[in-house]
Amino acid sequence: MSTSRRDFLSAAVTLAGASATPADAQEANVAHPADHDHSDVPSDIALRVKSLESLLVEKGVVDPAALDALVDAFENKVGPRNGAKVVARAWVDPAYKQRLLENGTTAIGEFGFSGQWQGTDYVVVENAPKVHNLIVCTLCSCYPWPLLGLPPVWYKSTAYRSRAVIDPRGVLRELGTVLGDDVEVRVWDSSADQRYFVLPERPGGTGSMSEDALAALVTRDSMIGARKIAPPKLEALA
Repeated sequence: MSTSRRDFLSAAVTLAGASATPADAQEANVAHPADHDHSDVPSDIALRVKSLESLLVEKGVVDPAALDALVDAFENKVGPRNGAKVVARAWVDPAYKQRLLENGTTAIGEFGFSGQWQGTDYVVVENAPKVHNLIVCTLCSCYPWPLLGLPPVWYKSTAYRSRAVIDPRGVLRELGTVLGDDVEVRVWDSSADQRYFVLPERPGGTGSMSEDALAALVTRDSMIGARKIAPPKLEALA
């Protein structure tokens, strides 16, 4: 992987400055159509990041193997599974749920998941039948990494960061979540020192499921507030 990565980075240096405009980059962040040509030159921002990484590797400042290991950890090991464990525990343990809503940082810390390395506190907001929460970072892309892993591309996009505040129902609809007019939508703007985390509604038909089985239902997008959790299929209850 590291060899091909360095080859790409070298090519990126040559291509920098001849890549897409900022408008192209924004469009790429908002949508990813099925007919998208993967041979297209990456956005200007992506090229700059890759070029910087290539230079740091060349100078010996960054070890590509260590960098790949870090990315893999956030994508596949940390990821949303940490957050899912927190959600499942809150669903089955009322006392823990109360602690979580009163002091998210401390309750999440009971699992060993800490935001201290980010220098941030966690605030947990609960979805309910008549209240739906959505998190965003309008300034940049602040995100509860220790709980959810790497943020999705759309979360970091300018379109999402601006429209989530102005038209949250429209954004949710585009993400596949249609809410009734009687449901209140609350948008929470994360910052460098405070990250929000959504406690999704527990889906119906899960009363007999174990904590581990419940955790398997929880998705990253549900903990951002972008999607609801669908009821489990019948075979999952067997």
